[in-house]
Amino acid sequence: MRVLLVEDDPMIGAAVQAALKDEGHAADWLRDGQRALDTLASQRYDLVLLDLGLPGKDGTEVLRALRGRDNPVPLVIITARDGLDDRLGGLDGGADDYVLKPFEMAELLARMRAVLRRKGGTGSPVLSNGHVSLDPATRAATAGDTEPRQLTQREFALLQALLIRPGAILSRAELEDRIYGWGEEVESNAVEFLIHALRRKLGAETIRNVRGVGWMVSKAD
Repeated sequence: MRVLLVEDDPMIGAAVQAALKDEGHAADWLRDGQRALDTLASQRYDLVLLDLGLPGKDGTEVLRALRGRDNPVPLVIITARDGLDDRLGGLDGGADDYVLKPFEMAELLARMRAVLRRKGGTGSPVLSNGHVSLDPATRAATAGDTEPRQLTQREFALLQALLIRPGAILSRAELEDRIYGWGEEVESNAVEFLIHALRRKLGAETIRNVRGVGWMVSKAD
C-alpha cells in the first residue's frame, strides 16, 4: 500500500514514516500543504495521513481542496488540535478519521486498516478473493485450507496490491509503485522475485502472469 504522510514535525514524521515502512507500506513524506496537493494531483495513493498545523497551506485547506477536486482518497487527520470544533470540522470536511497526538503507532495502523475496510465496503479485516486471504494486521496469508504463512514486508505489499483489486492486471511499474517509496532503489527483477516467493508459499496458481501486460489474482467465483 502506498501512503502519503503530510507532517511538518521532523521527529514525528521520521518516526511515522519508519513505522509505515516496517509494516510493508511504501511511505512518502511531505512537510507542507501545497506540495501535498500538487503531489496528489499527479500521484495515486491508497491513503493519506494529514497534519493540520502545516506551513503555508493549512491541513484544513488541503482537505477542502482535495475533496473539492472529488478526490476520494482515504484520509486520516493526525493532529494535536483536540477541540470539538476542530474534530467536527475535519470529519465534516471529508476526513475518514481523526487521530490526536500523541498517539501509539499500533492504534494509528489499526485506524488506517479500519478506514480502508470502510472505503472498500467490507467489515472484514481480511482481504480475500475466495482462494487467497491476507490479514493486514498480522501480515499472514492463507491459500485454500493451508496453514497461514508469514510474509515479508515486500511480499505483503505486493500481494496486498493485487488483492485490493482482484481481477485487475497490474503492470510491473504499478506493482513497484506499491512497494517502493521515493528515494528507494528499485531492485532489479524485484517483482518477479517476490512473485516467485509468494507462489512457493501459497501455490503456483495464486498469482497469474498475463504475458507482456502484468500480474493478477483472480476474482472470487
